[in-house]
Amino acid sequence: MPFSAFLDARRQDCRDLAAALQPQFSYVTVLGCDVRARAYRADRNGSMAREGRGERGFVLKLSNGKSFYEYSLDDITGDKTALAGKILKALQTDPDLYRREISVKLPSDEPLKQDFVRETDFADYDDQALLGVCSDLSAELVGKDPHVLNAFAVLQPFTVSKLFVSANRELSQHYGWANGVLLVVYRDEKMVQARVGADGDHLKELIPALRGKTDAVLDLARNLTRATPIEPGVYDVITDSSITGLIAHEAFGHGVEMDQFVKDRALAKNCVGQYVASPIANMRDGAAATHSVASYFFDDDGVLAHDTQIIKDGVLVAGLSDLASALQLDTAPTGNGRRDSYKRKAYSRMTNTFFEKGSDKLSDMIASVKHGYMLFETNNGMEDPKNWQIQCTAEYGIEIVDGKLTDHYVAPVVMSGYVPDLLKSISMISDGFEVIGAGFCGKGYKEWVRVSDGGPNLKVKVKLG
Repeated sequence: MPFSAFLDARRQDCRDLAAALQPQFSYVTVLGCDVRARAYRADRNGSMAREGRGERGFVLKLSNGKSFYEYSLDDITGDKTALAGKILKALQTDPDLYRREISVKLPSDEPLKQDFVRETDFADYDDQALLGVCSDLSAELVGKDPHVLNAFAVLQPFTVSKLFVSANRELSQHYGWANGVLLVVYRDEKMVQARVGADGDHLKELIPALRGKTDAVLDLARNLTRATPIEPGVYDVITDSSITGLIAHEAFGHGVEMDQFVKDRALAKNCVGQYVASPIANMRDGAAATHSVASYFFDDDGVLAHDTQIIKDGVLVAGLSDLASALQLDTAPTGNGRRDSYKRKAYSRMTNTFFEKGSDKLSDMIASVKHGYMLFETNNGMEDPKNWQIQCTAEYGIEIVDGKLTDHYVAPVVMSGYVPDLLKSISMISDGFEVIGAGFCGKGYKEWVRVSDGGPNLKVKVKLG
């Protein structure tokens, strides 16, 4: 599937509109977006295909040395002088806003012209083929166990084309990703739901991976029917990669988004250069840090993808910035300027956030626990960046007794505490590594972008309930 023909046909329109606005603004950029998404789902009652969360349009980012302005529109064809006049009229502001002298450092606009492409095989599969895959998986799950009330199989591929134009830069990028999920509704004395997933940028690999997980999701469902509530307390805990990622995401993901530094809404602002975690802990974020759902080539500010070290040997060394927050804080932007869509503002946002792997064997980590739990599967999480409180929910845990995993499942499990206490309690880190690209992340309760997180297994001491 090639780069968007819609955007390709408007390259000159972007250049012309930017040129028409440059006499009034010192810095002008145009971002064109064309995102196409489809969702395929089947259960025992049938199957359906529908449009996913896509977008098509343009957004301008402009600076006059005092403020940044943004203006979005569906298309940019037509008379550029008239369109520029319309935009200028819409951006008129009350002069009283500038009674106090304000200045904003202008962004760098180093010359670069490049087209970035990461290939997918999505065009090799039509709607009928993907609906057939989902229907077969659902039927297989229903047929394997009479306790399955319903089984859902979902495939969600999406492709992204973006075009960025400024006075000196013209960048385009084209890539895709797909997520797959199996979910069963299962009843044996009590009713539970169990799910497994897979993701990647090639369906020829993703589909067999899902097919290989049908037995696993049924085994999980059977175990969850016997799960009991956990007795609240402080325990030694081993995290799977999903829970490790949830900790990374909530602890020093949102907490180091640097637009929160600008607003004094993040305690991390005052702790750069200080120990915030165990000396064996290292954490990173970046669209170029690993290969997953948030691995783009440049962000929505036109900044090339980065690999940012957030925690180095337990020390907080850097945050994540969009262009505006980096300029306000006099730091280099990290390529984390992201938008919910072309209609929404760019914020500092996470991309692929993870702990680096260590040197311990998972078997040794489990053997080191006298009594505790291994936690699995991200459910949801919350963090208060200003007070560093964290709450993460795992879908289930398995009890560890005398260094061995038992057959006792607990569900659900809530992990909570003070972020530095949790991170400083890390005592072992496995040599395994997995990043899971299945999630959306909101800024507060809105502004959704695709993210991944993960890492190795961690051994921590934390409050569970």
